Amino acid sequence: MLTLQSDLHGNHLLGALPSHEWQALAPHLELVHLRAEQLLCDSAQRIHHVYFPTTAIISMLSTMEDGGSVEIAAVGREGMTGVPILTGGETMPSRVQVQSAGFAYRMTAQCLKQQFARSDFLRRLMLLYMHVLLTQVAQTAACNRHHSLNQQLCRWLLIEVDRTTSNELTVTQQLIADMLGVRREGITEAAGKLHNEGLIHHSRGHIKIVDRKGLEAKACECYGLVRREFDRLLPRLRQAEAVS
Repeated sequence: MLTLQSDLHGNHLLGALPSHEWQALAPHLELVHLRAEQLLCDSAQRIHHVYFPTTAIISMLSTMEDGGSVEIAAVGREGMTGVPILTGGETMPSRVQVQSAGFAYRMTAQCLKQQFARSDFLRRLMLLYMHVLLTQVAQTAACNRHHSLNQQLCRWLLIEVDRTTSNELTVTQQLIADMLGVRREGITEAAGKLHNEGLIHHSRGHIKIVDRKGLEAKACECYGLVRREFDRLLPRLRQAEAVS
């Protein structure tokens, strides 16, 4: 059980809640540690819990009949998993799996549905987040089809560090390749170019962003579009909090 509002600020959605709203949610939130590659919900599986990451990063993966998969969205401290339950769905259309180990707040799906139904503020907040998440999914699909692997890698790295409190990622080239649905050799070559240009430093299982502005300049417009959409909605969240 959470007793301090500051405890919630590790997650942006929970941190945007006014006092009376977080007091209603706090007794139902459980802080849990998530392991890397932990499966939280498989595709077509009933949603039992939703997660609000604080330090963990969670991937939404589209899976194929041949066993292949590709990441369609990443969720970190800015968001939550399990949004289909808020639109009338009971199952996940994609696999939800932990990409980077860390902590998250967990709540039963049924409890969130009840809070969503009773609270106008929470509905506005969740709908704004769903808008941003759908933008990310749509732009990821367009990026994977139209932009070079170098651009996709830059976009992916920027999105990942946005979802953490650090400019360093504990991640293997194989995992990045799996997320982007490409061969590891392609990631090795693309990461090597970024390293040689002084934009990142990479070693086995570790990547550090050295020049963020340079990396943004190398990325396609997809990263900027998703980031601007999220930033555009944040003032609306603060405004909603002020009038609640």
